[in-house]
Amino acid sequence: MNFRIVCYILGRLLMAEAIILLIPLFMAWWGREPSLTAFLLSLLAAAGIGGLLLWNGRVQVDQLTMREGIAITGLGWILATALGMLPYVCGGYLGVLDALFESISGFTGTGATVMEQLADKPPSILFWRMMTHWFGGLGIIVIFIALLPQTGQSTVYMYNAETTGPTRERVLPRLRDMTKALFGIYLLFTFLAFWVYLFCGLTPMDALTHAMSTIGTGGFSTYDDNAMHFDSVPLEGWMTFFMILAGGNFGLYYRVWRKGPGVLRRNTEFKAYLAMEMMAMLLITLNLMDGMGLDPAQAFRYASFQVGSISTTGFVSADFDQWPGFSKGILLVLMICGGCAGSTAGGMKVSRMVLLVRNAWAIVHQKISPRRVVEVRMNGSKVDAEVLLRVGQFFFLYILFIVFWALLLTADGLSCFDAISISVTTMGSVGPAFGIAGATCTYAGLSVFAKSILCVAMLLGRLEMFTLLVMLSPDFWQKGSRW
Repeated sequence: MNFRIVCYILGRLLMAEAIILLIPLFMAWWGREPSLTAFLLSLLAAAGIGGLLLWNGRVQVDQLTMREGIAITGLGWILATALGMLPYVCGGYLGVLDALFESISGFTGTGATVMEQLADKPPSILFWRMMTHWFGGLGIIVIFIALLPQTGQSTVYMYNAETTGPTRERVLPRLRDMTKALFGIYLLFTFLAFWVYLFCGLTPMDALTHAMSTIGTGGFSTYDDNAMHFDSVPLEGWMTFFMILAGGNFGLYYRVWRKGPGVLRRNTEFKAYLAMEMMAMLLITLNLMDGMGLDPAQAFRYASFQVGSISTTGFVSADFDQWPGFSKGILLVLMICGGCAGSTAGGMKVSRMVLLVRNAWAIVHQKISPRRVVEVRMNGSKVDAEVLLRVGQFFFLYILFIVFWALLLTADGLSCFDAISISVTTMGSVGPAFGIAGATCTYAGLSVFAKSILCVAMLLGRLEMFTLLVMLSPDFWQKGSRW
């Protein structure tokens, strides 16, 4: 491994984070907030460490190898989240572990918070929380490739190590052109959400911060009672629309822009995603009417918002912890499934769920008719056996980690259902869970042990496990190893 090129690119990444910190620093200076010193120290730390890495790094014309791309992505996420916690620590708003938890939750788009009484926090700190959502939503590396001029090295391995989904489809042949197109769509959606929220009655600051959190599918809010604070049917309707929109494949949206809406009709994953959302809304609406006596309009209002939120973002408009068990079961399934591949949402991704179901169906048909050749198809094309194998491996590891974290949480004293829901929601980058970390609660009451393992769970879930797991292998760091 070429450690000097790894240091160089990591240094540039941290220098970019230092530049981003200028935004809340300016807000703190303009508003004469006590957080000014915290952001100044954080900026100096990011610039200092970034400068040190650049000084020890070196630019080369050689392309990055797969191993270097994985190392840059994994270490980049660890360093970015570690530096992202500094404003909370330096300002005295959170302890070190809680600040790290809040930073990881923000960048990974999980939205699980340990911060209480948000009204007491300076606007610049609250804005920084939302910024972590927005920059981490599309991906730190994707935005880095799109915005910063490169030095000639291939960054495809960095992109592959961060992006989500069973395949790595290109909407444009050149990687930087593709990331710029995705970032442009990301900006457009954020801009549209901002203006819509303004027309729904939000202040400019609330509209901007909640637009960033919505399109980044994070779930942080500037209010303790989250989206319930606004109690606005039009706002909740538009938030539901944008949450579902952000849960779709951004590469697919680019194709729609270039080739027309017919692309959507031919995309298996997007059709399955919408069908899953609509079915969940219908079932929960009927269950709320039957189990809680709500009228149809109110039941659909709560059901539609939480379905769109739990499968993608993590906003809360009602205390779904009080809902009937059937509705909570559907929400738990949505946490596992998540959004589409190539979206800002977490979870296993709908494309993997579709392939798992179709592959199981093909196996059943082959058992009935051994001589029959059954193909697994998606978007009208045959899916390779290698892709199906990777999907099966991912599913096994994903469920294994959910069970593992849940067992550790139960050993720490949590009830079985609470532990499972927390494990699912942190691996799936959702945020709110059930019970002790439910819709109206925070994660502040968890133990040091629980918060520590959940920090790892959130990073594993955001980077889809393999990027961080491969870095644990001693062979990965040895110079003589083949990659």
